[in-house]
Amino acid sequence: MLDYVWLIPFFPLVGFLINGLLGKKIKNEAVIGAIGTLAIFSSFIVSCMVLLEMIGLSPENRVFEKVVFPWIHSGNFKADMAFLVDPLSCVMIMVVTGVGSLIHLYSIGYMHGEEGFYRFFAYLNLFCMSMLLLVLGGNMLVMFIGWEGVGLCSYLLIGYYFHKKSAGDAAKKAFVMNRVGDFGFLIGLFTLYWWLGSNHNIWTINFTEIKAASHLLPYGGVVTIATLCFFVGATGKSAQIPLFTWLPDAMEGPTPVSALIHAATMVTAGVYMIGRMSFVFIKSPETMMVIAVVGAATAIFAATIGTAQNDIKRVLAYSTVSQLGFMFLAMGVGAFGAGIFHLMTHAFFKACLFLGSGSVIHAMHHALHKGHLHDDAQDMRNMGGLRKAMPITFLTFLVSTIAISGIPGFSGFFSKDEILWQAFANPYHGNLNYFLWATGAIAACFTAFYMFRLVFMTFFGECRINSKVKEHLHESPLVITIPLMVLGFLALIGGYIGMPKLMGMLPNYFEHWLDPVFELATEYGAAYAHHGEHSSHALEWGLMFGSVVIAVIGIGIAATMYTKNSTLPKRFTDAFPSLHRAVYNKWYIDELYDFAFVNPCKSFGQFLWKGFDVLVIDGVVNGVAGVVMGFSGIFRYMQSGLISNYAWSMAFGVVVMLGYYVFK
Repeated sequence: MLDYVWLIPFFPLVGFLINGLLGKKIKNEAVIGAIGTLAIFSSFIVSCMVLLEMIGLSPENRVFEKVVFPWIHSGNFKADMAFLVDPLSCVMIMVVTGVGSLIHLYSIGYMHGEEGFYRFFAYLNLFCMSMLLLVLGGNMLVMFIGWEGVGLCSYLLIGYYFHKKSAGDAAKKAFVMNRVGDFGFLIGLFTLYWWLGSNHNIWTINFTEIKAASHLLPYGGVVTIATLCFFVGATGKSAQIPLFTWLPDAMEGPTPVSALIHAATMVTAGVYMIGRMSFVFIKSPETMMVIAVVGAATAIFAATIGTAQNDIKRVLAYSTVSQLGFMFLAMGVGAFGAGIFHLMTHAFFKACLFLGSGSVIHAMHHALHKGHLHDDAQDMRNMGGLRKAMPITFLTFLVSTIAISGIPGFSGFFSKDEILWQAFANPYHGNLNYFLWATGAIAACFTAFYMFRLVFMTFFGECRINSKVKEHLHESPLVITIPLMVLGFLALIGGYIGMPKLMGMLPNYFEHWLDPVFELATEYGAAYAHHGEHSSHALEWGLMFGSVVIAVIGIGIAATMYTKNSTLPKRFTDAFPSLHRAVYNKWYIDELYDFAFVNPCKSFGQFLWKGFDVLVIDGVVNGVAGVVMGFSGIFRYMQSGLISNYAWSMAFGVVVMLGYYVFK
């Protein structure tokens, strides 16, 4: 089946072409939705078969490269349309196609009646195809095509409601900020290609060839430059400081888009890229430290913002930024397997949370429409008490919230606790480890708080929707709740394949599965690792217990403020109005960027337009035209069309000529 790996991105490409070209003529939503969903589900089936075949191979043989066709061969440069299958790409294709299939199925119900239904499914298929190209690419060029493809699709899907100015602005913001990151990615690619070629005559962008030649790369130096440039690309695609502000605004797109971007596709690209290039990144201690610090800072910074938002989707958006910070923290401390593990578990519970919020919004819209009301269907202050009307949505949402909060027994606990432990005990960053662990632990506390704040405001207490429409609130249809139940189940059990060795109940299957991918990075990292005493099991148990206590504290504070004493939030904001205003306004980062970058660029553009284009370019062109018109205005009198005038002119000329010769 490995020879047919090309079918995985091919099926959604076919779905995109059918719905994109014929969808407007098909018109039937059931047919359009079935085409889009079956396309990505077919990729999921092939992915399962590829995974099973890889499992049957010995660990050292779990690498397969499929050249679909020769592509660019020019001088020393060679890039084929090639796919790389190994344990890492298997994890990614399972996440993209599995979660993607559920999101497609959900979209059939959620997008019912929307104008441009066919266009939506065409974009979804193209999005998944691009992400599959990215994670299967056997060289950097194929990866970059997918990298750019998901950027394009995010623009199309975020701006799906293009008639709304806010949606158009959000789409352009995402597109531009990702182009900034992509520039860094390209500089990193060029630097690595140039150095290996000019110094060792190895002109390649193929991942397996770079890995084979990675022992030639120095520690630091040019590797630091290249990896920092790659990391700039990762911060754009995966919404890390400083290129993170586009992701919350991406909520302007339909809710299934939010789930697809935040859980299964685009934002995981940066994490995956670092994992794919781990044997290069590990050779730069400086870059590893930068990644760890940026990840930890992003995790806590975004978490603080999430505590003050009232839009249900924006809370989840900042939650995504924060959780991506945890993944980058893992990558920065050399725990590549833990980062990918959290990527997978996060895909389960975050997709469930976003789709659950969409189920709530769907019910709110329906009820408000029945009452001819225009209240905000996404504002949690208009919700409350929905657990009775929407029991399936509530239960799956609660399971996923417990998972993201890091409560034992749920998937998020296993992956997040492993990251915190590695942040504390990794051998690379010395005393910085204490800061990294503390920052991550505090971010985890904030996570538990704002997520249960969301649950309590949405599903508990009195229903705050207008009393005229309460009876219209109801559970979503099965096409929406079935994906929620599947994802909720995965959010519950998905972590057991990666149980830490400390517990000893099950082998850490996930870590063993990825060992062949990251063993070379571990070997290179040993060159500058601090060889101190090994941390004790008692310490690991203690930190694990501490992380659980921290999560419980966050949950307890949320329960106290939003169920037991509902006056506390108002009293807190009254006591600290400036702090609340700053957090609510996202620490004014958008305003800072507007001041530092956007407005100066606009002013420079205005200068180029009015000062250079209008005055100089148009001035020269219009000036030449004016001179020509001036002379034309004079000479036009010589062409009056009257024969008598021409005769007098000829006579005058003759007189002048005779006079010249007579008086010469």
